[in-house]
Amino acid sequence: MVTLETPRLVLRRWREEDVAPMASINADPEVMRWIRDGSVRDEQQTRDGVRAWEGEWESQGFGLFAVEIRSTGELAGFTGLSVPRFLPEVLPAVEVGWRLGRSHWGQGLATEAAVAVVRFGFEERGLERIVSIAQVGNDASERIMTKLGMRPVRETVNPTSGRHVRVFELSSDQYATATG
Repeated sequence: MVTLETPRLVLRRWREEDVAPMASINADPEVMRWIRDGSVRDEQQTRDGVRAWEGEWESQGFGLFAVEIRSTGELAGFTGLSVPRFLPEVLPAVEVGWRLGRSHWGQGLATEAAVAVVRFGFEERGLERIVSIAQVGNDASERIMTKLGMRPVRETVNPTSGRHVRVFELSSDQYATATG
């Protein structure tokens, strides 16, 4: 089982005890504001999501990590890699994404976690490119994408929500140049 560690975080696979705190994060309208159509999710929807995320690990060799605060063991949310099937026009692609509870915003944790995940994707999984997709107006996520070295490559509409999104991209060559 893959585990990544950063100075403040442990990125690990999901446990049953993660469902309730992740459901609390998913139930916050401010957290969910920029996710698909902005709908919150309940505990069963969260449980189904965790099951699907774990299934991606089995089928793809990557997935979404539970993000744990090292000093407290608290679940902060998730970050990881997934296939953005909701936006077929960018496929084939692997997306880096994140969702943290509001109490963890503004501390650089999403960036810290995403940097580790991008490194994992390129160095451990041999990906050729990683994308990230944000709804237009989600400036906080776009700042993280920029910090990752990503550049905007297209603006389009998410067919599942009708909302405008920007697609950012980083190639393995760009990553190697920036980290080399």
